[in-house]
Amino acid sequence: MKRILLVDTNELTRDAVSRRLAERGFDVTVASQAYEGLHLAEGLKPDLILMDMRMPELDGVAACTRILSAAPEGARPRVLALTSFDIDEYVYAALRAGASGFLLKDTAPERLLRALHLVAAGDCLFAPSVTRRLVETYTRASVPGDEPLTDLDQLTPRELEILRLVATGACNEDIAALLTVSGATVKSHLSRAMTKLGLCSRAQAVVMAYESGLVVPRRCRAEH
Repeated sequence: MKRILLVDTNELTRDAVSRRLAERGFDVTVASQAYEGLHLAEGLKPDLILMDMRMPELDGVAACTRILSAAPEGARPRVLALTSFDIDEYVYAALRAGASGFLLKDTAPERLLRALHLVAAGDCLFAPSVTRRLVETYTRASVPGDEPLTDLDQLTPRELEILRLVATGACNEDIAALLTVSGATVKSHLSRAMTKLGLCSRAQAVVMAYESGLVVPRRCRAEH
């Protein structure tokens, strides 16, 4: 992973983040608003996009949705939502649309780089506990009548089991140890499940698991 597109309306954020990444050898292109980002993404074919969520005219959620839906399967860039708040409805919507995770704008350089490598590997979500808390919060606040992302009936029992564990924040290594299988087996089952469900990111799988009822938000358990 070398080509990164940074889309952010804040000049200070653009300068700081792009400088950190360029110092580590990444090829960084910047855009100051969403429509410019859409245009650049089409031409550059970046490996990863860092997308500001709160932008005028077109927000980061809509931009993320357009980029991921336009890219062919197998060639989609990974998108990380940039936000000032760890619990943010814009971030939840971005994860639902297929973003691979999110980062706070003031993330320290080393944590930023670690997050990029994790997302590029397609394995663990960055800060899974925070991601899970965000999903739990906004799943409960979903608008009644929203159609579920998909039907789980087409999954095998093992695929369902692994999807449920992924939604709790477990990484592939943890799941492999728990189920006494190899990491490659876990990855294979998860990949097949995501393909069947039409999901393009691990984070989207987490959102779907909560919205479908496969995993129940913790507060909901307490209320019952």
